[in-house]
Amino acid sequence: MTPIGRPAVLAVASFVLAACAVGPDYRAPAAPHTPGFAAPGELPEVTAATEVAGGEPQHFATGADIPGQWWVLFKSPELTALIERGLQHSPTLEAAQAALRQANETVAAERGSYYPSVTGQAQVERQKANGASFGLPQEGSFLYTLNSASVNVSYTLDVFGGVRRQVESLQAQADAERFALEASYLALTANIVTAAVTEASLRAQIDATLDIARSQQAQLDITQRRVDAGGASRADYLQQQAVLESTLASLPALRSQLAQERNQLAAYVGELPADYDGGAISLEGLTLPAELPVSLPSKLVEQRPDIRQYAALLHQATAQIGVATANMLPQVTLTGSYGGLAGNFSGVFSPSAEVWSAIAGLSQPIFKGGQLIHQRRAAVAAAQEAAANYQGTVLTAFQNVSNALHALQADADALAAQTVAEHAAAESLTLVQAQYKSGAASHLQVLTSEQNYQTAAINEVKARAQRFADTAALFQALGGGWWNRTDVAANNSDCCKGRP
Repeated sequence: MTPIGRPAVLAVASFVLAACAVGPDYRAPAAPHTPGFAAPGELPEVTAATEVAGGEPQHFATGADIPGQWWVLFKSPELTALIERGLQHSPTLEAAQAALRQANETVAAERGSYYPSVTGQAQVERQKANGASFGLPQEGSFLYTLNSASVNVSYTLDVFGGVRRQVESLQAQADAERFALEASYLALTANIVTAAVTEASLRAQIDATLDIARSQQAQLDITQRRVDAGGASRADYLQQQAVLESTLASLPALRSQLAQERNQLAAYVGELPADYDGGAISLEGLTLPAELPVSLPSKLVEQRPDIRQYAALLHQATAQIGVATANMLPQVTLTGSYGGLAGNFSGVFSPSAEVWSAIAGLSQPIFKGGQLIHQRRAAVAAAQEAAANYQGTVLTAFQNVSNALHALQADADALAAQTVAEHAAAESLTLVQAQYKSGAASHLQVLTSEQNYQTAAINEVKARAQRFADTAALFQALGGGWWNRTDVAANNSDCCKGRP
């Protein structure tokens, strides 16, 4: 070690050990103190039940954990396969994964500021000089060669923790990207489930409409026979035909919606509409989860990836206050070089050619037109903004869960009512049609019964589908169980601390 080596190392060590990081230390906001997601007694523990597919009761299991692949609870192989395709090929996820890799590499790059910068340099210089410029008595010029080789070391002491705060800020940004990726996973899976349920609902509505149209066609045939026999008027026939055509006219819109929903599913799985070959998913092929986990309110802030993302952004903004504060304080820099200087390259490494230098520098901003103080104030305001955004995200999360829980109870009640209405309308239509055949009911009664049944049948299908969609919405609102999955590599140990 050179004569200056040992003192320099000791000086660096003492500065580092004595250094402190200026600015506020980040503290994660406390979870809201609330007993639940709804007023006491507002929601029952079990939803209403209906004797129809998709009408099973659902039990709210308070404090239960959420599986990482929550969609398998619907017990649909087609749905599971569709989600797996989406997770493998979604461009949205690829973009989020790339953003996370970029953030992690940026953190790794900034950590290099912890260490000295070492640069090797070699130079050959050929010059022509005038002897008088060197104080030589002879006149004229002469040529000479100067060879040099050196190792230069530069280190800025992180006395006030500005570098550490910058690394902390970038690490928080990487954490935010990590949870943004988890939020993308959650949104994609929930969107696929919702789109698949909507597709199944539209298929069921089309089937129900076709069944109704066939019934109306049969009634039209009966009306025609009665017209031929003189038991009905031409007006009755035209009215019945108008009802049939109105029913058939609703099919193109339903089929258009179905095509759009399949195109949306194609986009979710990263395919073009013409290439998408996803199998048809039916409501009958879905099983309504009987047990619905409902997280404790105190755990929701740990489970929602968007809350964790905004908490990381708050952490980042808090660290930036320290960076701005450190920029206002003195900067200590140590530089040194060691090498050789000789007229020929072989002589550069001889003891007589040895040259070295050691420099310690101190710089303190004195006047920058208020730039540094305003930059710090801007950092404080950014942290206040991040805190408000975090609070808003928490409020939205609790609202989402409460809305989903109320919706599930309302869905169960609505399906029960719609099922009763559909059964009553079907029985009424059958009775009126029989009476019409025997002449005991008017054709107007038949038309009214047909319209009532059509409305009730379609509404019953929509009510069944809504229970599946809102069940998926509850899983999404609760965070989707990302902490029970291992398919997203964290790529750093810090971001996954504090998992639920």
